[in-house]
Amino acid sequence: MQFDSVLFLCVANSARSQLAEALARRRFGDDVSVFSAGSQPSGQVNPYAIRVLEEVGIDTRDLRSKAIDAIDLDGMDLLVTLCAEEACPVVAARARRLNWAMPDPDRKDLDLGDEERLEIFRQTRDAIAQRIEVLAALRDLPQPLDPIEFHASIRVPDIAQAARFYAWLLGVEPKEWTHRYVTFVSDRLRTNFVVLVDDGLQLHHDTLFHLGVEVPDKQSLIDAYHRAVEADFPIHKPPRTTWRGTPLHELWLKDTGDNLIEVYARLTPEELAQMPANQEPVALV
Repeated sequence: MQFDSVLFLCVANSARSQLAEALARRRFGDDVSVFSAGSQPSGQVNPYAIRVLEEVGIDTRDLRSKAIDAIDLDGMDLLVTLCAEEACPVVAARARRLNWAMPDPDRKDLDLGDEERLEIFRQTRDAIAQRIEVLAALRDLPQPLDPIEFHASIRVPDIAQAARFYAWLLGVEPKEWTHRYVTFVSDRLRTNFVVLVDDGLQLHHDTLFHLGVEVPDKQSLIDAYHRAVEADFPIHKPPRTTWRGTPLHELWLKDTGDNLIEVYARLTPEELAQMPANQEPVALV
């Protein structure tokens, strides 16, 4: 997701969009131009918004409630609306749009004490901050892969009932099954989905319990490895060709939650014919 400017919009430009502007300015610094505005600006920033921002060390002296007319919409790359219960502003702009709908923290209709109101604003502040963290993580992504299939596995307590349920849900009968797993392959959904029995016995984590994406060929897999290294993504196992079970070119990564992800490419008939007699894995880099 590419953007160098972002505008946060709501109606009054008093609370949510002000929180978003202040938090985004701190997160992006000079890398992104950050603005906020409202369709019916209140003329002041909500004092609770100011208090919860100052609690986390943000200088609020430059915050102002502004009208959309004061913003150069043609200069915006990204427009984020935060309205929920009220109608969000509709503006004509070329900017990409995101909707982060959330309730107004200024619950005027509720009889609340000072600390209770402050806590609602804290929750809104933290929710916006986390969304901004995701937005920041998606900005200037490394060159993406070109996956052609997604693979996922989950554990279930009853393998037979899971087979029945997912055959119904996915609209396809299992491709194969054992007493420990059932595999569904849907060409229409481009999905390879496995359910595994949760019987307390040890599962081979690398080959069964993981996420996976298929790439077109061996070179795409090697390219994926170099892109992952360049992006500083954790490498669990470098690229190799494995022969036992289903022969594959494979690369194992880990996400930030330590979950295993297999990037794989299927072997061509010519590649399959090169299987070594001992069937030991062959390194690709």
